[in-house]
Amino acid sequence: MNLFSLSLAGLRGNRLTHALNIALLGLGLGTVTLLLLVSGAIGDRVLSDARGIDLVVGAKGSPLQLVLSTVFQADIPTGNIPLGESDALLKNPMIDRGAPLALGDAVKGFRIVGTTPDYLDFYGARIAEGRIWHEPMEAVLGAAAARRLNLHVGDSFAGAHGIAGNGETHAAMPYHVTGILGPTGNVVDRLVLTPVESVWQVHEHHHRQDPEAGHEVTAVLLHAKTPLAVISLPFQINSQTNYQAAAPALEAARLFSTLGFGLDTVRAFAGILIVSSGLGMLIALLTRMRERRRELAMLRLLGATPGQLLAMVVIEALLLAALGAVLGLGLGHIAGWAMETFLPAGGAMTALELKARPSEWLIPALALGTGLVAAIVPALAAYRTDVASALAGNHD
Repeated sequence: MNLFSLSLAGLRGNRLTHALNIALLGLGLGTVTLLLLVSGAIGDRVLSDARGIDLVVGAKGSPLQLVLSTVFQADIPTGNIPLGESDALLKNPMIDRGAPLALGDAVKGFRIVGTTPDYLDFYGARIAEGRIWHEPMEAVLGAAAARRLNLHVGDSFAGAHGIAGNGETHAAMPYHVTGILGPTGNVVDRLVLTPVESVWQVHEHHHRQDPEAGHEVTAVLLHAKTPLAVISLPFQINSQTNYQAAAPALEAARLFSTLGFGLDTVRAFAGILIVSSGLGMLIALLTRMRERRRELAMLRLLGATPGQLLAMVVIEALLLAALGAVLGLGLGHIAGWAMETFLPAGGAMTALELKARPSEWLIPALALGTGLVAAIVPALAAYRTDVASALAGNHD
């Protein structure tokens, strides 16, 4: 007696109900899949973008905003600090290396960052084509920025005011592409890098500012020589100056804590869908068992054991669950592909690597677990089938 074939035959009844339950289960599991992809990608992004950066020093304000805007390029800067303050920090004997950042413009969503070649050392970025900048208004593009902007060595482009690049275009002050960086898998890929002096010149020209009034930078990224310096410098800077020092590792942990509340809400919604599909599956299987009491009784007369009838119902539930798992994994990855494809260029979520994760084994496990739980009552009903009463047409 082929239990698998019998189970497939049993699923032919109530097809619409089974399809609805599979859809509910697939939506729930698809949501969980997308959460696994996004949370894993954000975790990878945070680790890669903050690599080697112990402290960020910038204007007073929210330390999380300071880190998001300068390390992850995902927020508005808190303000500026004098160039002299940046230079003093870079010369501090407790600092191993550092790089100033000057923000303010972008090109089609990709931020233009004024900095020094030391910034590339934080990420191990190397020139793949052309050369590093030597003069103001020369620019080196990250791999993703060059690809999406379709710019090559020798091309020129104009930045636009605002970190989203949606303000007035500085057409009179074009940048000249001197180099393209190789892929790094981190924030550098989606940036346009140029000397700090370029940012000053563009804004002095735009606002007709006096160059002698005093230059500023947005922030300075620092790598300390010792763990003790990572602890002592923020206290010293925050208590003795008008600026603030923030630790990317600490602020990233706070960010994940904040994101956790939103993710919990989405998980709860996914859980409701999964539970609903499980209940629907239970009701559909139990109803189907009642409709098939005579069929089950005939199978008993043909030699089927109570255990085989129980196994048949369990197989039916697992087949439904397996279809739901396949649908859920498919929907999750399709949603991930859509996020990668249609999110605005240069945004915080752009270029998230929504690749398959080892943790996705939870999806089929969760689906099969839901199927097993839903099968308990119908399977026991099949196991306890009374041949005589079923053939007599008694449905009590």
